[in-house]
Amino acid sequence: MDFLTNYVEIAAMALFGIGFTTLLLHRNMIKKIIGFSIMDNAIFLFLAAKGFIEGKTAPIVTDVAGALENGVDTSLYINPIPAGLVLTGIVVSVSVTAVMLSLTIRLYRRYHTLDIDEITALCRKEGEE
Repeated sequence: MDFLTNYVEIAAMALFGIGFTTLLLHRNMIKKIIGFSIMDNAIFLFLAAKGFIEGKTAPIVTDVAGALENGVDTSLYINPIPAGLVLTGIVVSVSVTAVMLSLTIRLYRRYHTLDIDEITALCRKEGEE
């Protein structure tokens, strides 16, 4: 029964596993970047799933004066921090992916390959000369 209630978390763990194995097993730089991106998205999905609570609403108060006089019942609202962390993480992830892709383009222009083993061998060969 827990599988039916936690299907989003299970999907996030499966995506993380797919991204991790892609990152470890492939030699192509673009495939490694794709695996890293899948891992990032799995983490964001997991955080978003953990931040959502069924039956509760976003903590948006329209009548601030009335809420302060009557007291705000915090048990009616979800915690907005996981959503903020996910949004911040997405921005950072996009920036890191852009830097990785730009470095991959520079490596390809220099060594004419995307295979990390060939790039390492060519780099060592340049160091010996």
